[in-house]
Amino acid sequence: MPDPDRTDPERRLLAALAERRAELAQLDRTILNLVARRQSLVSEIGRLKEAAGLPTRDYAQEKEVASRAQAAASELGLPSDLASQLVQLLIRSSLKVQEQHRVQARGTGTGARALVIGGAGKMGRWLARFMASQGYAVEIADPSGTVDEFPHHPDWKKLDLDHDLIAVAAPLRASARILEALAEVRPRGVVFDIGSLKSPLRTALYALRNAGVRVTSIHPMFGPDTELLSGRHVIFIDLGVPEATDRVRELFASTMATQVDMDLDSHDRLVAYILGLSHALNIAFFTALAESGEEAARLAQLSSTTFDAQIEVARRVASENPHLYFEIQALNDFGLSALQALRDAVERLHTIVAGRDEEAFAALMQQGERYLRTVPERST
Repeated sequence: MPDPDRTDPERRLLAALAERRAELAQLDRTILNLVARRQSLVSEIGRLKEAAGLPTRDYAQEKEVASRAQAAASELGLPSDLASQLVQLLIRSSLKVQEQHRVQARGTGTGARALVIGGAGKMGRWLARFMASQGYAVEIADPSGTVDEFPHHPDWKKLDLDHDLIAVAAPLRASARILEALAEVRPRGVVFDIGSLKSPLRTALYALRNAGVRVTSIHPMFGPDTELLSGRHVIFIDLGVPEATDRVRELFASTMATQVDMDLDSHDRLVAYILGLSHALNIAFFTALAESGEEAARLAQLSSTTFDAQIEVARRVASENPHLYFEIQALNDFGLSALQALRDAVERLHTIVAGRDEEAFAALMQQGERYLRTVPERST
């Protein structure tokens, strides 16, 4: 029914707008259909790569795909950055499909049992699902919650512990207690933890080793929302039982994750900067803002590219479990060194700015540029 409050030209414009929106909706559907066809083709390519023994990721081919897309964008009068972002998104989706297929195809867990102690936590759930995708019969032991798709046990101490793999994915202090208790029980299977620090676990891990348990330690350097392991790192810490380390390596052999070998002390010394320093920097950033007296909404109105990027990182840090982040700061034997380095750097910057020493300020910037130039750029 025509709107009596609108003129005929207005009604014609609205009708034309509705028609264009309907056409746009159909185009969106067409694009998604093409993406679905592309994903089906990607799956077939993944199977052919697997059969030929080829790696999942082919950087030369990715470069060719990106160049082809940018050339097509130029011909069509589209921005090159739009083509680049779209192609990178499609490549990542393709890699995820191929990696998941390869993990399932090469799964080493057929017929084997796995127990994840602390499996109701975020990383525990990720690990349980990751192992299940490889054919392991996974069980969860966690007093704090359940995971629908896995058998649940509130108390691992009441189990027979006749599992092939036992993973400890609890908070650090709880993990130390669990590992110590496992050393007394001496399970037959391989035991490993996924703790982000090893200092608080050192005594318990060595107790397991000394008790004759096949034990190792790993640190997946990514969060529970990670779906594609390409470009991600998993750190392996051999505690003198290479058989155990090799068994856990098999979990990641079919993925594109980079495996890094490291001793326990080197791990925590480096993690003090990789996690401890970066977390502390963001905690200091949002603490300074929260206590500045300035309204967050007002600051957002005047934001810059750098501020926006920092806010997004700080927002993610602020939403994490504060008790876990406290453990990362306080339980690392090397943690205070990184915090002292941050404190010294801020005090030095304050002194330079207060003294209006432009030459010293420039020297700081130049030193940082030289250092960061040595950091390899991450591939997407």
